[in-house]
Amino acid sequence: MTEYRVLGRTGLNVSPLCLGAMMFGWWGEQSPEESARIIDRALDSGINFIDTADVYSQGQSEEFVGQALARSGKRDEVVLATKCHGAMGEGPNRRGNSRRWIFQAVEDSLRRLGTDWIDLYQIHRPDPGTDVDETLGALTDLVRQGKVRYLGSSTFPAHQIVEGQWAAERRGLERFVCEQPPYSLLARGIEADVLPVVHAYGMGAIVWSPLAGGWLTGRYRKDREVPESRRAGLLPDRYDLKLEANQRKLEAVEQLAVLAEEAGHTLIELALAFTIRHPAVTSAIIGPRTMDHLESQLTAADVRLGDDVLDRIDAIVAPGLTINPGDAGWQPPELADAGLRRRP
Repeated sequence: MTEYRVLGRTGLNVSPLCLGAMMFGWWGEQSPEESARIIDRALDSGINFIDTADVYSQGQSEEFVGQALARSGKRDEVVLATKCHGAMGEGPNRRGNSRRWIFQAVEDSLRRLGTDWIDLYQIHRPDPGTDVDETLGALTDLVRQGKVRYLGSSTFPAHQIVEGQWAAERRGLERFVCEQPPYSLLARGIEADVLPVVHAYGMGAIVWSPLAGGWLTGRYRKDREVPESRRAGLLPDRYDLKLEANQRKLEAVEQLAVLAEEAGHTLIELALAFTIRHPAVTSAIIGPRTMDHLESQLTAADVRLGDDVLDRIDAIVAPGLTINPGDAGWQPPELADAGLRRRP
């Protein structure tokens, strides 16, 4: 892997595959030594971009990443990204996008990561109860204090991405330089709005779940038993094969697997190479739990899909289509709470 791409208009060069650390810690790989071995292999392959979040294993992922970078002595070579927003303990103020919590969360992340600065600090999800001006104001102070270099959002809808850009310009604040949305062969909804907006504002896009939460690894096939996974227990709507949307996903996977084989690639290579071919996408986040997982994904960085293959993908899953809306990563609260849609 020798190609590097500029993150938006920052001048910061990152690899097209980003090592996601969500599965390091008690959510996945519980050995800090094995996690470090995976991190070292990724860095040796040319990956220079690592993404984690405070909420992953309630801070343990950040600890494992920090320990690995300290042992390797490669902190200065790595673009290190993390996030805040999710609940980190009891109490109503240990979560969200308020100034109070952001200031506390960044100090906690710096301590766990064992570093003096975070290259990319991202807001993990929108917070309907917090004005974006409040959030950007707090983040701007962190940039000016030298604790954070760049700012990003994650899983924001297109209109809130625009709102954030306008707020930054209006108030003279640091802006979000990138967005981290879900994107895969089975979840292409962001092609209709988020990616065009990101491109228009000169932002980078770091896409998560390019393997659709495991659906595009080859484990989900019609002739195989449904694999057991922790994610299936936590997110049944995305994995329950009794649901019509998931049956449609399975049908698409079967066709995509055939296409991958005919094109001379693994399904994993097809899935990852597809996401990083989009002109608005900077990097795709891979989230290996084992060394074998990592090795099966590294080769995708060198795969370039021809237009004929991309046309066949479009015929299987139409551009802009997310087969199961549950794979979109976030829904407006108005969809979940009927009271927000009905005048009293």
